[in-house]
Amino acid sequence: MAIWQERAELLFKEEGLQKLKDAKVLVVGLGGVGSFAAEFLARAGVGNMTIVDGDTVDITNINRQLPALHSTIGMPKVKVVGDRLMDINPELNLIRIEEFISPERAHEIVTEDFDYVLDCIDSITPKINLILAAKRKKVKVISAMGAGGKMMANKIVIKDISKTDVCPLAKQIRKRLKKEGISSGVKAIFSTEKPDESSLKMTDGSNFKKSFFGTNSWMPALFGLNSAEHVVRYILSK
Repeated sequence: MAIWQERAELLFKEEGLQKLKDAKVLVVGLGGVGSFAAEFLARAGVGNMTIVDGDTVDITNINRQLPALHSTIGMPKVKVVGDRLMDINPELNLIRIEEFISPERAHEIVTEDFDYVLDCIDSITPKINLILAAKRKKVKVISAMGAGGKMMANKIVIKDISKTDVCPLAKQIRKRLKKEGISSGVKAIFSTEKPDESSLKMTDGSNFKKSFFGTNSWMPALFGLNSAEHVVRYILSK
């Protein structure tokens, strides 16, 4: 055991730490949700991680994303997050993929040896492709629904995608997955709080996004935290 894991070993025990060290996890999307999820996984002791994101840090990310600082504007998120993860655990087996995930690449990147896939993408089409890749490879996946337009931390829940409600993004994902023959078997993290419609802003439709809600500093991070907790507890229970 590394000295930095002393407190974790007291809770997870030696066997649990070994399970985490052997685990292989894929995190796609390093924005407000994925960046915090990846950090919590690394600090928990997950030993093998692949991170995927084709974006760079933008000044508008600073209010909610872990890699976003005035000093990192313009830098690739996979570099900023990846360097941070390696600084947390120098023994981490980390693979960085700097690209926006396409349908073809989703099926290439997701392999059967992953213990879990974390879908932290905020655009519908790439989310669907990643979920489909995980389902077809029989890999467990947890998909983050909409954290935007929300304020209440205690409304966050994790349920099967078939049990989601209130969240507009979850509704769209359910419909798209149903067309692909998938009605259940996908864990979803979402909020039962109704989004603040007055915070909605339309876009030009680039990067598969037609609109986005206003976002605060804590909701995306809490989505990431809860996703990481779910995955870590699953690994420990194996």
